[in-house]
Amino acid sequence: MPGLTIGDTIPDLEVETTHGKIKLHQFCANSWTIIFSHPGDFTPVCTTELGKMAQYASEFYKRGVKLLGLSCDDLNSHNEWIKDIEAYTPGAKVNYPIIADPSREIIKQLNMVDPNEKDSNGNLPSRALHIVGPELKIMLSFLYPATTGRNMDEVLRVLESLQKASKFKVATPANWKPGDPVVISPGVTNEQAKEMFPKGFETVDLPSKKEYLRFTTV
Repeated sequence: MPGLTIGDTIPDLEVETTHGKIKLHQFCANSWTIIFSHPGDFTPVCTTELGKMAQYASEFYKRGVKLLGLSCDDLNSHNEWIKDIEAYTPGAKVNYPIIADPSREIIKQLNMVDPNEKDSNGNLPSRALHIVGPELKIMLSFLYPATTGRNMDEVLRVLESLQKASKFKVATPANWKPGDPVVISPGVTNEQAKEMFPKGFETVDLPSKKEYLRFTTV
């Protein structure tokens, strides 16, 4: 997708949120951050998504992750909407900030515009989600249409994958779930792997006899 994407540094925008003014670089620096946009306040799918994000917030926080929502309505609307979100999701508190973007300028700079969804004020935000690393770079992006709500288990899964890859020289295979074995990066020799992964590793015997598919646990 055009615009801000994986590997790019997020712009240092100053934004109005339900927690006051925030400068993105200051907010995101030295931690992982999930920035997620929504087409509009008081809409059905968005209400379920923000409630589910509030339910999962403790899981993200204990992994050192900050949450930052965005919708194109104003702060007064956001604050009223939060009451509905919390009522729909009993026990969940929306304790993360939500950016107000009534001018639709922030979504352009964060590449969160839905080209197909419009109202009288122009294009609406897409269901976009960026995971930003400690160095302020986009590590992963999701882009969903307005009709499809995001799965927070998947957001948590890919976050753990990214964090493991950044800490160890590993990658996560297809259908990987937290706790499953990971694969050792091809750039790591077997001798290096013995030192780096004291629990050992298993090399899959393939017809090519190339020892590139090595599983370990971290």
